Amino acid sequence: MIVGLSSKIINRLTLYHNILVDYVDKGVENISSPQIASLLKIDDSQVRKDIKFLNNAGVCKIGYCVADLKKSIEKALGFKKKKKAFIAGAGNLGFALAKYTNFAVYGFEILALFDNDPLKIDLSVNGKKVFHISKLPELKKNLKLDIAILTVPRKFAQETVKLITTSGIKYIWNFTPCVLDTPSDIKILNENLVGKFIQFTINPNMV
Repeated sequence: MIVGLSSKIINRLTLYHNILVDYVDKGVENISSPQIASLLKIDDSQVRKDIKFLNNAGVCKIGYCVADLKKSIEKALGFKKKKKAFIAGAGNLGFALAKYTNFAVYGFEILALFDNDPLKIDLSVNGKKVFHISKLPELKKNLKLDIAILTVPRKFAQETVKLITTSGIKYIWNFTPCVLDTPSDIKILNENLVGKFIQFTINPNMV
């Protein structure tokens, strides 16, 4: 894993990886930086600059070996390192994320869901069971969970975060429309879907 990559570079590398996975499925052996740039509508020089971080040399007039470049990105971004997660909030978004099978490609494994609705307890989605939220501290220890994905309604967000952090979880992927109050040692990734959509409609080139 390469430490210190900016969020923009990481985002572009994951997009490159998506393209490479598609090329592998199609049996295409080589790809050029202009091809990648064209698909993503970005500058070719940016693609070459990003790939330099991977120490993956292309071949003149041929480009990059698709399989090798794919492996280089997976190594650089730590896809092989397993990251165990759970979803707090078994609603529509929580279920949708639990059904998303491609997380496993990136070493991201969702093991369970939690909710406080008695009608949802013991349901299963994509092989993942829904537990009562009160079971979180116990199961965090047993399942060795690392990351919380927060998809609860706004009114339950802060109290759920308090339970998550007191259970020893240090990483939270927040899908709620809330700015959360957490201890200083907690790392939060706020997934501002509305903000990104508005940004895209105002200036697509900045997304």
